[in-house]
Amino acid sequence: MKFTLSWLNEYISTKGMSATEIADNLTMRGLEVDSVEVLFTELESITTARITQVVKHPDADKLTVCTVDTGNETVQVVCGAPNVRPDMLTAIAKPGVRLPDGTKIKKSKVRGVVSAGMLCSARELGLSDDHRGLIEFQEDIPIGLPIVDALNLRDTVIEVDLTPNRPDCACVRGIAREVSSFCDGPLKPLVPAVTPLTGTGLDFAIRIQEPTLCPRYSARKLTDVVVGPSPKWLQQRLTAVGMRPINNIVDVTNYVMLECGQPMHAFDFTTLKGRKIIVRRPAAEETRFTTLDGSQRDITSDMLIICDSERPVAVAGVMGGLDTEITATTTTILLESACFDPVSIRQTARKIGIHSESSYRFERGVDPDLADRALERAVNLIVELTGATADSTGIDVYPGKKEPLTLQLRTERVCRLLGMQLHQDTIADHLRSIEFTVTELDASTLQVSVPSFRVDIEREIDLVEEVARLVGYNEIPTSLPLIRMDYPKRDELRSLRQKIAQFMTAQGYHEAINYSFVSEEHLNDCRLQESDPRRHVTRLLNPLSEEQSIMRSLLLPGLLENIRRNINFQQTDIRLFEIGKIFLQEESGSLPQERFFLCAVISGQRYPEAEPLYFANQTTDFYDIKGAATNLLHALRVHPMISDAMASALPQQVQPYCDPAHAGIIHDDGRSIGSLGAVHPQTLKAFGIKQPVLFLEIDLHHLLCLTQIPKQFTPLPKYPSIKRDVSLVVPDSVAAGALLTAIENKRQKYLESIQIFDVYQGKPIQTGFKSVALSLTYRSATATLDDQSVDKLHDKIIAFLMSEFNAAYREGM
Repeated sequence: MKFTLSWLNEYISTKGMSATEIADNLTMRGLEVDSVEVLFTELESITTARITQVVKHPDADKLTVCTVDTGNETVQVVCGAPNVRPDMLTAIAKPGVRLPDGTKIKKSKVRGVVSAGMLCSARELGLSDDHRGLIEFQEDIPIGLPIVDALNLRDTVIEVDLTPNRPDCACVRGIAREVSSFCDGPLKPLVPAVTPLTGTGLDFAIRIQEPTLCPRYSARKLTDVVVGPSPKWLQQRLTAVGMRPINNIVDVTNYVMLECGQPMHAFDFTTLKGRKIIVRRPAAEETRFTTLDGSQRDITSDMLIICDSERPVAVAGVMGGLDTEITATTTTILLESACFDPVSIRQTARKIGIHSESSYRFERGVDPDLADRALERAVNLIVELTGATADSTGIDVYPGKKEPLTLQLRTERVCRLLGMQLHQDTIADHLRSIEFTVTELDASTLQVSVPSFRVDIEREIDLVEEVARLVGYNEIPTSLPLIRMDYPKRDELRSLRQKIAQFMTAQGYHEAINYSFVSEEHLNDCRLQESDPRRHVTRLLNPLSEEQSIMRSLLLPGLLENIRRNINFQQTDIRLFEIGKIFLQEESGSLPQERFFLCAVISGQRYPEAEPLYFANQTTDFYDIKGAATNLLHALRVHPMISDAMASALPQQVQPYCDPAHAGIIHDDGRSIGSLGAVHPQTLKAFGIKQPVLFLEIDLHHLLCLTQIPKQFTPLPKYPSIKRDVSLVVPDSVAAGALLTAIENKRQKYLESIQIFDVYQGKPIQTGFKSVALSLTYRSATATLDDQSVDKLHDKIIAFLMSEFNAAYREGM
C-alpha cells in the first residue's frame, strides 16, 4: 500500500513529524514500512524561466532562437516547440542538469547557433505524456523558482507492506487511523453526511440473487457527465502511488478506492439492458465474458457476476466488462459500491487469471458498512470535476447486515499478558484512538464493540494484541524467562526406540524408513480378515496416488516392498528393521490411535559375507529370527515367553500373514506382545517375492509396560578357577543342550560355568551314538579350591550324567 504525506494530511495532521518518524511508528505498530521516497528530487535543479524574445533560426524553419530570463541571468536557447512565444513562463534545464529520463543537458550548437540549456515539455519533465509543446506556468509564479515548488510537487511516498489480516489499512484513511493513535488530533470523516439511499422514484433496479456472496450492493445514477482528463492534482496523486490516470470517471473510482479502501465501478448507464443490475451466478450457457482489457475470460457456475436483464456486465469484485465501459461519449453513468465474499473473489480471480487492485481488497475483506459513505464521496467528486447531476437518492440493498461484534476485555489479563501495569482508562483510550467503541462494565472489565472494518478481531486475545501494538512493543518491559535447573523427564518410549535401533543395527540389520501412507491393497495381500481391527484404516482426503491412499496399520508390507526392490537389484541377502507408527481407526470421524511397533525381516543366506567353503547354502530359518528376538529382549532386560504359536496358550494370535508351521508368539501373563515366524507363501506371492522371508514384530507400548530385571553387579573374582574337561558318549536321541540344562538345574556348589566345545559322530564312535565334549569351570568366592574338592564334585556331576542319559566315557579321553 502506497500513500503520500500530503494525502495523509487531508485526514490527520502530522505537523511536527517527519516521514521517517511516521514510518518508524507505523512499523512498531505492526505495519512494516518498506520504503520512504521523496518525489521529484530529479526536478530540483529545473527552474521557471520567462521567454523575453523569440526569433526564427537562420538555418532551420521549425526552430526558434529564444532569449530566456532565468532570474539571475539571461541565456540563449534553441527551441522547436510549436507553442513558444514571448512573455511565456516555462521550465528551463540549464547545462549540467540531468532530466528524469537520464539525459544530461550540455551547452551546444544547434545548426550553428549556441544553445545554453533546454526549454522543457511536461513529458520531458516526467509529469505526463503531453509532448505537444512547452509546459506553461501561471503568470504570478516567480522566475527562477524550482518547478517542484511552482507546481506544488514536494511530497513523500511511503510504502507499507501489509499482512493479509489488515485489509483496513489498504487505504489512505486506514493508515491515517493508525497514525491518529500516535498523533494528536482527530481523524477527519470521509464525508460530512450521507445521502439516504431510499430507492424510491428511480428508473433502475437492483436485485441480489446470491446474498451470501454479495452482502451489500449500493448504486447511484449521474447524468450530464462530461468524460475527459482528470485535473492535474488527481493525476499526480494517482501517478505518485503507481496508478495510471485514464479519465476523470475511472480516476475518481480508483482515487476513492485508494482513499477509503472501497473498490468501485462505473457503468455506462445507456448500455445496461432493461436498466437493471442483477447479482447472480452464470447461467449454463454463459461461459465466456469479455473484460475491460479486451480479453475473453472463461466463467464458471461457481463464480459471481454482475448482469443487466440480458447478459453479464462485470465479474464481481474483479473487473468490469468491455460492453459497458466508460467512453468519451458517455453522459450518464451508474456508480456501483458493493461488498463481496472474500473466498469467492479469491477463487474467481485465480481462475480467470486477473489480480486487480479491486480483487486485492475484496480477497482480504472490505467493510460492508463503508459502501454508502464511499459512494457519497465518489458522487461528490464526480459532480465537482465534471459538472454532472446526481440523482437525489439511490439504491442500497443490504441483506447481509450484521450486528457489531462485542467482546469483554479484562484489564487484569491485559496487564498479565503484557507484563506491565496499565490503567483501565489508558487501555480504553488506546482502543478508542483507532475507532473502537469502549464502555466500562466494572472496575476491571471493558466492553469493546469491534468496528466492522476490523475483520481480524474475533476474541479477547486479539484485543490484547491491539493494546500491545498501541502501547508500543518497545514500551513492554523485557525479563529473562524462568528456567528450572533440572533435566526434563525423558520420554521412555523414545529411549526404548533408540535402544532397539542401536541393538538391531549391532545385530547386522539395516534400518528402513517407509512412508506412513500406503496402498489399501496391502490389507488383502496380508490376508487380513474383514473383522480384523487393522482393516479400519484412516483414509487421506487428498492422496498423491491410489498406492498412497490410507495410513498404514501394519509395518510389514513396507518392509516386504523393500525386500522385493532389493531382490530386483540382485541383493538377495537382506536384514531390515523399521520402528514406526501404525494408525488404527477406532471410530469414524475421530483421530486414529497411533502405536509404535518394531518390525524386522530377514531373508537369504545366514552368513552372506562368510567363506562359501564352510557356510555354503545355509539359508536363514525360524531360529534366526527367534534368536534376534531373544537377544533383543535379553538386552532390554525383559523376559517374556517366546512360544510356538500352535502350542502356546494364544493360538488365536497367529497372524494371517504368518505360515502356521513356522510361527511364534511373544507373550507375558497371557497377553500377546508380538509375533514372529515365516511370512505366509500367499503373502510372499502377492508381493512378488520368491524366497522365504522371516519376520518379527513387537508392540513397543506393551513392551514398555514389562518389568525390567534390575541390573546386578558382582565384584571380580579374587580366587583362581579350576577347569575340567570331559567327553561323554550319549545316544543320538539326546540333545547336547539337554546335558547343559540338566547340570544347571542341579545347581552344584562352586560350578561357575559349563560349555559344549565339541560334538562328534563317526568312527570310532559306534553307530547311534555321538560324543559330546564339555568344559566345566569351578571357583569359590571365599577360598582357593584344591584338586581333591574339585575332583570329588566333578565325579559327582559325571556320575549324574551317566545315570540320567545312559552316557559313558569316550575311550581315549
